[in-house]
Amino acid sequence: MGRRNAAARRHTPAFKCEAVQTMHRRLAAEVTLQRISEELDVTPHLLRAWEKAIAGAPAGTRPEEIFPGRGHPRVFRDAPTIAAPAPSESPEAELRRLRRENERLRMERDFLKKATAFFARESR
Repeated sequence: MGRRNAAARRHTPAFKCEAVQTMHRRLAAEVTLQRISEELDVTPHLLRAWEKAIAGAPAGTRPEEIFPGRGHPRVFRDAPTIAAPAPSESPEAELRRLRRENERLRMERDFLKKATAFFARESR
């Protein structure tokens, strides 16, 4: 999927807020940021920038106030600093999730090792 010219694309403030909400939901469902950005057809860097702008705004701020236009989000000087969110899962659930992720990463690593060996043999 090719990306269109970035200069020709304009996203509404409502789209930006909805994209960040979608990103949060999909990340909670263990979907990668790269996959989410491909689905929304924006870069991961842009999603994180929008997330940062929204998180820095006071509660109840309208999207039009956060993203006034011209590509530069509004900086809220009196906004509280953002603390790390409290863990929303129990330690047991986190351990299960991390073990699943660890197993998946091991499988991916093993696959890449085998693919590297295969292509090294093919290049001789």
